[in-house]
Amino acid sequence: MIEILKILFSMPFLLYSCYTDLKSRRVSNKVWKYMLASGSVFVLYDIFTGGVSYLKPLIFSGVIVFVSIYILFQLGAFGGGDAKGLIVLSILFPLYPVFHFSGDVFPLLGLPAVGLFTFTVLGNALLLTTLVPLGMFCYNLLHFSPEMMKKPLYMFIGYRTDIPSLKYKQHLGLLEKFEVDESGSLKRRFVRAGLNFDANQKPELEEYMKKGLIGKDIWVTPGLPFMISITGGFVTAVLFGDLIFYIVMRLMVG
Repeated sequence: MIEILKILFSMPFLLYSCYTDLKSRRVSNKVWKYMLASGSVFVLYDIFTGGVSYLKPLIFSGVIVFVSIYILFQLGAFGGGDAKGLIVLSILFPLYPVFHFSGDVFPLLGLPAVGLFTFTVLGNALLLTTLVPLGMFCYNLLHFSPEMMKKPLYMFIGYRTDIPSLKYKQHLGLLEKFEVDESGSLKRRFVRAGLNFDANQKPELEEYMKKGLIGKDIWVTPGLPFMISITGGFVTAVLFGDLIFYIVMRLMVG
């Protein structure tokens, strides 16, 4: 029962972090401070009922996850808000949550070989993120134009939008960098992660369009908030288990 309560307690914080991350691409530290402070009731309860045997996985989970997440954060794998959210989850869930509901035992796929719940959440989040290119490709198929065939691989990582509308959009990145050489011709260079820009400070795009150097549509890539993937990873970890571990085992077994 306590595991179900902890899961229900965590969801509002995760959903709110998704909302703020989607809206402003940042999550306030207050979200995780409030989550940890109010969630400490569960931690104290688990320590009181589990005793020393609970302290060991609590310390192990906290230290291992903190060090791992900190290293990944320093490498630029994700933002500070994402890192802090995962660290708080490692404290609230040092043991993999197992619970019974409606006659079923969750997670439905069983416990993974590595019982660190936060690592499963992160692994599932990364797996779910790999589905984004497929979704982007399907979106482009629904909004297909012949111009897309000039850069077909771009269909997996971005979409085309008209330049005048950029001033009304946020959190986009250019997939191409435009540079005019000395002869006056325009050179395009692919930007893998997306070139961040403020559309209101990019009048040269409209100038290029007016001069006929580029069309009125350009390739952009959306800045997708990772907290949505983390929340999806949390839900799938709770309900199903470690998706990567399950897929690998299924492939090995055949």
